[in-house]
Formats: sequence, structure tokens, C-alpha cells
Amino acid sequence: MNRLETKDYVVFLVYFLIVSTYGFWIYRRKNTESSGSKDYFLAEGSLTWWAIGSSLIASNISAEQFVGMSGSGFKMGLAIATYELMAALTLIIVAVFFLPLYLKNKIFTMPQFLHQRYNGTVAMIMAVFWLLLYVVVNLTSILYLGAIAVNSISGINLNACMYAMAIFAILITLGGMKVIGFTDVIQVFFLILGGLATTYLALNLVAEHYGSAGVLNGFNFMIQKAPEHFDMILERSNPNFIDLPGLSVLVGGMWIVNLNYWGCNQYITQRALGADLNTGRGGLLFAAFLKILMPVIVVLPGIAAYVLWRENAGSFQTDMIHDGEVNPDRAYPVLLALLPAGLKGLSFAALTAAVVASLAGKANSIATIFTLDIYKKVINPEASEEKLVNVGKITVVVSMILGVLIAPHLGIDKKGGFQYIQEYTGFVSPGIFAMFILGFFWKKTTSSAALFATIGGFLLSLLLKFLPAMVDLSFLAPIGYAVPVNGVYEIPFLDRMGLVFVFCILGMYVISMIENRDNARNMGLEVDTRMFKTTTSFAVGSLLIIGILAAVYTVFW
Repeated sequence: MNRLETKDYVVFLVYFLIVSTYGFWIYRRKNTESSGSKDYFLAEGSLTWWAIGSSLIASNISAEQFVGMSGSGFKMGLAIATYELMAALTLIIVAVFFLPLYLKNKIFTMPQFLHQRYNGTVAMIMAVFWLLLYVVVNLTSILYLGAIAVNSISGINLNACMYAMAIFAILITLGGMKVIGFTDVIQVFFLILGGLATTYLALNLVAEHYGSAGVLNGFNFMIQKAPEHFDMILERSNPNFIDLPGLSVLVGGMWIVNLNYWGCNQYITQRALGADLNTGRGGLLFAAFLKILMPVIVVLPGIAAYVLWRENAGSFQTDMIHDGEVNPDRAYPVLLALLPAGLKGLSFAALTAAVVASLAGKANSIATIFTLDIYKKVINPEASEEKLVNVGKITVVVSMILGVLIAPHLGIDKKGGFQYIQEYTGFVSPGIFAMFILGFFWKKTTSSAALFATIGGFLLSLLLKFLPAMVDLSFLAPIGYAVPVNGVYEIPFLDRMGLVFVFCILGMYVISMIENRDNARNMGLEVDTRMFKTTTSFAVGSLLIIGILAAVYTVFW
């Protein structure tokens, strides 16, 4: 593959200097205003709606989208875009129902919510769990996948790429949430601009291969030559049904994935927890609009690479081979390598921006949970504001070092990054979401029920994962709950999450009722139905997003 040229390094250097200089300016200005722990971890009252929305997307989009989701586009087509499109609708739901509850009750961390709604035991168990999940699964996968992508484009040593991105992320994270939030605006600008450049190249390459020109012609040729890659709802006969089981992406487990991620995840919700309600909602709505754009940037290039590979265009047949077989995750790096000098540097900067922004956001959330929910509550309750900020900074550095050390030993590249994250977080997502949703809206929910959902949901997820190896599940095939994979009938991942969620809800209901909490109060959680009312502008924006989603699913059903 072609490597970066001098022009590319110049473009990348400009990106690095802009982000670093702007971040340093924000940091200096912030230090003259406030240095408290809430300002450091949450940028309380400082972030605008466009900064919140940009930071949400910058933290969410990383190598697993650019590399993993493009690879899924190569393998299964537009259907994988459901993760992005359903996320847009989920962000609206979180803005209307979840955010007001957090802000009304001055919730700054997810363990704090669990402590206030249930008890300290539930909160501490989940605080420790989230720290392990963020470090061992999320931080490591972002670091390693990002390093692989940057290495494949630049030729720079894999470990050197990982160390450099970790150091860059630490420098941004040490400035606190305000620095992260405002530098993410620049990161998203490069992310979108560079991503669109790659999409333009990919679609134009398809058009040129068929003797035409222009992205619209390229898009039309893609639909004509690979119509099966433009089905949003997969049939049961589709070999990828195990990953995206038909209507479950609209009415099943996909809701658990998205609502848990966007509504019950410190890493994400932290961006809006320091704002007022209207500003936070505006940020979430802006993020929803950006989410609709993401399939254009990360999925269409993968489909284009598939068409070019199948048509044996250029060197695609050989470039897509890794370890003797076709590797879909090479689709995006292969396309980037074809960009002209300068433009390649811009896309390289976009990929790096996505990785670094995600690392910074994740590290900040790790520091927030450890400092406010473990250190302050258990280790040093009398710690000063300055001490808390310093502990947070130390936690950032330590977590990043741990991520760098353990990332190469987890086999992330062999599992596939997107699948790696989804698989391991999916074991606990149904239980966590059940615990949150009933904690929000059913005042009789008890602490014992919450513990049952957390532990019982995890154990049932494990059981359903390994059940096909012990029991023949072919009897579930007629109703679509089992799909043959290498001769074994397995339950699709999303359906498995839906079943576990229902199990957790029913179990929580029974346990809560047995504990006879007829007169239970809402455990310190204040709920006022008036706070769910939105502004007219928010309602109009939400309807516009819903209309776009309806149109996409209607056209590409």
C-alpha cells in the first residue's frame, strides 16, 4: 500500500497544532475561572449545545466505526448502519426522558444515581465493574484498533502508534472536560471532512470503474451491482442474520444496546451532565443529526470496497487479503491508501482525531468514577477539591498506561473490534438497563431487585451464549430465535439481549413485590412529569430526524 508523503505529514501537523493550541488556550482560560472538581470532570455550565453534541460524536466514533463498521459494510452492507440510525432516535428519547431526571436530581455519575436510587452496595459494585469494563474492554480496543489502522496507513510501528495516541489523549484529558468538549469540536470537523473525502473517493472509484464519473453515479452503480448490500432488514436466509436478526433491529435487542449506551453510560452522558436542560437537549439533538451522517462516512466506503473487490478492480483483490484470507476490516485502510497526497493526510487526521477523542473521553470518565465514587467515598472522604482534581489526573495516566500494556494481549484484532466491544458489553447491558429503567419510572423497585438484574442478567447471558454447545436449539428455528452457524443452532446476539432484558424485568418485578414495598418511596429520586416537556424547536428537530429515518428505512427496507 502507498504510505504517507510529505504533504500528508504537513496536513497532519497542522491538525495537531490546531487541536493542541486551542486546547491549551481553553485550559489557560479555564484555570483563571475555576478549578473545582465539578468544573474539571463535568465542565459545569461551560459547554455549549454544539460543543456537547460534537463531544458526544467525537467520543463515540472511533476506530471500531471507521475500521470495524466499514468492514461490516463490506461484509453485510447497509444493514449495519442500523447501529447509527437507531442511535439518532435513541438520543432523542434520552434527551426527553433520561436527561431531565439526571439534571433534576443533580446526578453527576452513574454510580451516584445507583447510590441515590438504591444503595451504596449496588453503586460500589457497578463503579468497580464500569472501571474494569472501560479499561479492559473499551480503552484497550480503541487503542489497539486505532493503532492498527494508523499503522496500516502510515507504516509507523504499531506500538509507536499506540504510545503516541495515548500520550496525545492524556495531554487533552489532563485539561479536564471543558478542554475535551471544545477540542472535540475541532476533532469532529476533521473527522467529518476527512471521512467525507474518503467516501467521495470510494464512490468516484466505483463510477470510474464502470466508465463514468461522479459520486451519484458511483452510488447508483453500487445499488445495481450489489443490491443485497442495500437491504436494511435482513431475511432469515441471509448469512449475516445471526448479527442483525431481521426486525430485532427495530423492535428488539437493538433498543437495549442503544438505550443502555446513550442513556446509562458515564462515558456518554457525562457530556451533558454539567449543562442546563435546554442546552443539554440541544447538544443531544445536534448529536442525533450528526449520527444520521455517520453511515455515509463509515458504511458506504465499505460497500464501495466490496463492489471494487468483487469486480477485481485495481489491486483490491490482493490488498484485501490478510493472513491468507479476505479481511473486511482492511476495507477502510485500503481506500485511504488510494487517496492523493494531502487528502490522505486529512483522512489520516480524521481517523486519528476519532481515536484520540474517544480515548480522552473514556479516560475522563474513568477518572470521574474512580475519583468521585470510590476515592472520595471510601478512601478519602475529606479530600479537598484540589486533591480530587489531582487524583483524577493521576487516574487518567494510570488507566492509559494499563490500556497500552494489556491491549496487545487480548486478541482484539482476531475477534474484530466492533464485535469485540459489542460481545463483552452485551453480557451486562440488559441487566444494567433494566436496573436503570425501573429505577427511573417504578418507585417500588428495590435494591435486591437491582442486584438480581445485574448478577442474574450476566449469568443468563453467559448461559444463553454457551447453551447451543450443550442443547440442540433447532426447535427454535421456525420462530426465528435460532440460526444455523457451522452446523450449530445459535440464538442471535440481539435476540439474546432482548430475552435477558425481559427476564431481568420480570425478576425485578417479582422480587420487588415479594419484599412488600407497597408504600415504598422513590429512594430520594425526584420525578416531575413537567420536566419531560420540550421546547418547540426541539420538537421540530426531533420530527425532522424521525422523518429522515422513516424515509431511509422505507427506501432501503
